[in-house]
Amino acid sequence: MAFKKLLAFSIIAALPLAVLAAASGEKVKQVEAKYTCFVNKKHFDKPQTEIIVNGRKYYGCCESCVTQLMQDPTTRVAIDPVSGKEVDKAEAVIGIDKAGNVYFFQSADNLNKFRVPAGG
Repeated sequence: MAFKKLLAFSIIAALPLAVLAAASGEKVKQVEAKYTCFVNKKHFDKPQTEIIVNGRKYYGCCESCVTQLMQDPTTRVAIDPVSGKEVDKAEAVIGIDKAGNVYFFQSADNLNKFRVPAGG
């Protein structure tokens, strides 16, 4: 019986450590939009092709991406991983992780709150 109590206590005591570890994932680095392909969600060392749609600036890495941004409205929006809300990529705060994954946020505050998921 004492063993079961000790085991239960150990599991409960370890829970906050697991939660803390999950919350302490890698932060993302804010980057300028012009270095990001909004379709392929890739960051580049040089500025990408600027496309103006409805008075807003979007960026694509190739002719195919430029065409998609002009013709397909779904390529111009993303879901903020913190709020879960749709964000226009032209107005988004953009971040990248060490692996090169690109994330679009509604605000710098959301970018600062975000931590890269384990294995992400």
